[in-house]
Formats: sequence, C-alpha cells, structure tokens
Amino acid sequence: MNGSNVQQAEAINARMYRFDRAHAPLASAAEFTDDHVRQYREQGFVAIEGMLAPDEAEACIAAIMELIKDPEPKAKIQFTRPQGELATAEERELAVRKVYDYVDAHPALHAAAFHPAIGAVVEKLLGEPAMLAQDQALLKPPYGGGEKPWHQDMAYGNLSYEKAVVGVWIALDEAGLDNGCMHVVPGSHADGANPHYAVRDWQLCDANVAVDRDVAVPLKPGGALFFHGLLHHGTPFNVSAKRRRALQFHYAPAPSGKLSPGEYKRMFMNEMTSAEC
Repeated sequence: MNGSNVQQAEAINARMYRFDRAHAPLASAAEFTDDHVRQYREQGFVAIEGMLAPDEAEACIAAIMELIKDPEPKAKIQFTRPQGELATAEERELAVRKVYDYVDAHPALHAAAFHPAIGAVVEKLLGEPAMLAQDQALLKPPYGGGEKPWHQDMAYGNLSYEKAVVGVWIALDEAGLDNGCMHVVPGSHADGANPHYAVRDWQLCDANVAVDRDVAVPLKPGGALFFHGLLHHGTPFNVSAKRRRALQFHYAPAPSGKLSPGEYKRMFMNEMTSAEC
C-alpha cells in the first residue's frame, strides 16, 4: 500500500469506525449462560474467548497456509492481485483476501467447523438444530489488509435464508483495534433487512451506518464472535505491521429454506423505492 492509499485507508477508518469503545468478551464457554442468549437476542452478538484451544488455532493457521501454498488448491482462493504477478510464496500469501469451501479440504478446518463447543453455543442461540451454511477464512495482511465495509451477512445471496443465520467469526491471530478486529452496531439486527449497494463492496450505505454506536470486539487467538445474520458489522483496514487471519462460519436452522429471489430483492436491494446510496 503506497502513501496515498494509506492516507485514504486511514481516512475511511477514522470516518467509518470508532476505536474508543471495546467490548469485553466472556473468558470461556463455561461462562456462557441463558442470560447471554437473552443478550444475543437483544444486542445481536456475544463474544467468547477460548472457543478454539491454542493448538487448534495454530493447526487452522497451518491448514490455511497449506491450502494457499498448494499449486493445485483443494479450496477456493480469492486474490487481490493477478496470480501471475506473485513471484514468491510470501507474495502469494499476502495477496490472499479469502479462502473458502475448505471444510472437506483439511481435517483441522473440518474440526473447527464442527467443533462441539461452538456447535453447542450456536444451537443455544438458534434455539434449534443447526446446519453449516458457509465456511471461509478472511485474511488481512500487514500494511494494507483491506476493509470489509459495514454490511449484513444475510444480504449475501448464499446466506439469505427464511430464518436468521448465526455467524461465527474466530480469530486465529490476535485481532485488535490496530489490525482489523470486528466492529458491530449493537441491536442493529432488530431493524431488519436493509438495502445494500455496490460501493467499496456489497455494503450498507455509509450514511446509513450508526457509526456513533460502533463497538469494537477485540479477540485473542481462538476467541469467537457469535452474531446475528442481520447485525450491522464490518472490519476496518489493517495498516499495522501484523497479520490478522480469521475463520468465519455461518450456521442456519436445520431445516431452513432460502428466500425467493423476489423476496431477497425486496429486502436487500430496495427495488420497491429505487432508493440510492
């Protein structure tokens, strides 16, 4: 990231995110109670440290790096630069934005997706059995890891179920205020589905984000944020010298049907009013 791009990233971070208010997660799953289920329903999220043990988090990092370095990847990989420009293994790694559809590609990642402690929390939050709907790893390299603007996950078609999904975002590196931890707007899921626009990404309109209510959610490696599929959330640019790698899974109630294309457009594309961002 060159100087002007860094300035632009820092300007977006300053305009769209707050860094003076951080949520304190539960120390472990042993602290998770029915009161936190009620908190989730009211606030749209709950954060818990230690959902993956240190060796499990390290195994997931190794698995993601193995998939990235494989000349014939067994998962899907999204790069930020043309692969022909990537001369070294490090350049290749640092150009990866996302790795996905990996659950059946590596046992460590499969184990994380179907981790019994994670599954138990998800089913408590859903109030019914869960099925895995999506798996991905989200990477922010140092000195330029990109922003994921504010959005609702169910605005992405593959997650547009008739019932709310639960997202589980798991830090593999320490995710802090300086390297792109998750930010949320507590209670925003209660406002329902909101229109999304193709601006910096598929996102909520910047003007419609309650930045004044933003709460950051720093996590240690293995810590997890469980969040409602309609919660407003995003992650700022990483302009630090540190990597920020995370797993993200989505779970839907089982069974659960998808929204029809017409209903999806009505909810997330605002075609009824032709509103613009």
